[in-house]
Amino acid sequence: MIIGSISENKELEKRISITPEIAKKYISSGFEVLIEKGLGEHLGIKDNDFLKENCKIEDKKTVLDKSDIILQLNLLDDEILGLLKDNKVLIGNFNSNINREKFIKINKKKISIFSLELLPRITRAQSMDILSSQANLAGYKAVVDSFAFFKKAIPMMMTAAGTISAAKVLVVGAGVAGLQAIATAKRMGAIVFATDVRLASKEQVESLGGKFLIVEGAENLETEGGYAKEASEDFKKKQEELVKETLKKIDIVICTALIPGKKAPKIINEEMIEGMKPGSIIYDLAASQGGNTAFTKVDEVVDKNGVIILGETNILNKLPTSASNLYAKNLFNFVINLYDKKNNKININMDDEIISKTLVK
Repeated sequence: MIIGSISENKELEKRISITPEIAKKYISSGFEVLIEKGLGEHLGIKDNDFLKENCKIEDKKTVLDKSDIILQLNLLDDEILGLLKDNKVLIGNFNSNINREKFIKINKKKISIFSLELLPRITRAQSMDILSSQANLAGYKAVVDSFAFFKKAIPMMMTAAGTISAAKVLVVGAGVAGLQAIATAKRMGAIVFATDVRLASKEQVESLGGKFLIVEGAENLETEGGYAKEASEDFKKKQEELVKETLKKIDIVICTALIPGKKAPKIINEEMIEGMKPGSIIYDLAASQGGNTAFTKVDEVVDKNGVIILGETNILNKLPTSASNLYAKNLFNFVINLYDKKNNKININMDDEIISKTLVK
């Protein structure tokens, strides 16, 4: 059985789905690995690095024709999808809520599509969880980039000339990205605050040295799958007031609040930003889904009365090697769960929650 991968549009996506290390694992598990020429060149991974692991290198069309399983990050464009033959398996992170019409066309060709952002949050799926592995890196990088824009020192410094106060950081949303942002900011000497609609986050935030901001009379807004759900209007008003007062003393804000399948909630409005100190930084990790602030613009640096607001389409393009390593491992674990080695075939077992939840119908 052949596993293949072709290059993404490198202007939009610098990560890759198969690394030499993971190719070796596929081959030792009984697969052949076929990749497009130059797949990892932009990351310093030479074709020869893949050849050393007994991979085969071909042109794009040959990879698509010969591969039984095709691993990607983003959904292939219409022209390339048109080249796919029947009975292929396509695995990646395909934004199932946005690409529904494309999936209908693909399914007519008897192509099985697995979109891993749909993975259930169960213990057995943790090693395949692309959202967590990538969000972890995004939370780290958002802090590093924010600190690079900030014009002051981050940790408290006591010198003969006087004391420099530690920077105050607020993390909005304490999921995987938010928790890594808290840990990173804390390690670099900042005083860290965090807020989240899920009360279960309080213990996690405090274990990392952050102070959890609680809305008075808060209810726990968490789905059974562990994601945040939409808040009531009363909760939103209370949260708004708490955030507004907190932001007046904050230097750096990291926004990570997302609701799966919906636009990002607007948490920081115009009035709140007007109350912030000039020189403050906001990094909005939700930018590509509408943003958590009123002024976020994707891939633009916005200066609102001295408050700098940052947000990118894909922050992981700044850490493509690390992100690729983790993503490739996630895919490998998913493929092994899908593969019937004894009979050398893909086993789409709909009784397996991991398979049934990620198969796009």
